[in-house]
Amino acid sequence: MSLHEQLYQYTSQGGLDASSARRLWQLSGQEQVPSRLWTLLRLGAMMLAAGLMGFGVMLWVAANWDTFTRFERFALLQGWVVLPVLGAWFSQVPPARTDVRPALSLLAFLTLGGLLAYFGQTYQTGADAWTLFALWAALSLPLLAAVSSDLLWAPWQIVTSLAISLWSYTYGGHDWSVGPGTLPVHAIALGLSLLLIAALSLHGQRSGQWWAWRLSVLTANTLALTLGVMSLFRSNIAPQYGLVVGLFALALALGWWRRQVLVMSVAALGLNVLLIGGWVHGQSLRSFEELFLVAGLAALLLAGSVQLIMRRTRRPEAV
Repeated sequence: MSLHEQLYQYTSQGGLDASSARRLWQLSGQEQVPSRLWTLLRLGAMMLAAGLMGFGVMLWVAANWDTFTRFERFALLQGWVVLPVLGAWFSQVPPARTDVRPALSLLAFLTLGGLLAYFGQTYQTGADAWTLFALWAALSLPLLAAVSSDLLWAPWQIVTSLAISLWSYTYGGHDWSVGPGTLPVHAIALGLSLLLIAALSLHGQRSGQWWAWRLSVLTANTLALTLGVMSLFRSNIAPQYGLVVGLFALALALGWWRRQVLVMSVAALGLNVLLIGGWVHGQSLRSFEELFLVAGLAALLLAGSVQLIMRRTRRPEAV
């Protein structure tokens, strides 16, 4: 029975008058708007507005491409970087009631990416794609220092993760092949992903906003799992497999210690996939019994992982 049904039942069976019934509903909190609802709606609206404005600027420049000189194009894009920053600065002056700094900073961040893309398109330097995203992330650090909202930090995390992945792709021979030769590159990429997680964890502790950190955990898990799975598509398992399994085991231990459900979940999932894949590697799997055994083992590992994580998080001292 839901809380609404219980309240109706108490009201009818208890013979409460209108005043007592309203008091009961007020105490239940059912008529109250969730405390963070309007905050989330404002953040979502500001993100949508900033994204549409940034996209509109790019489309407008593209539509009038031939009517502008090179100088005018650069001046226009640079102005659209500077104006939102100035707007964010002056929005702090009283009597401003709404903090629009995150939205304006996001607009400046998006336009900065467009400016760098146009620079790379205008002056063919021959630089690799990862340098664009790395420079984009580095030049945005002053914005991050001034604005602690995940409205800006989450997109910055995506750009930084793309820079790490593209760097790994570039120095891995412009290929995602795994093997002893690319092991140092992939180890550095995974290490940079872990540093990003640690940095965003500090941001979360300082600001109380954890979406950027959650995204960093998911993107690092995606990179690690991709490398681990690709290591299995070789006659001899690539050394990246052992590295990724060790990292997942370490992440699971840290998540278990800190009672972080997200970390435990993604680490357990990655370990399950890689352990099953490692066991299947080299097997023929031609009979139905072997396939059934693999499916049963995978289900057993998944059920056991879920059960252990649930027990860990349900303890009274769990956070």
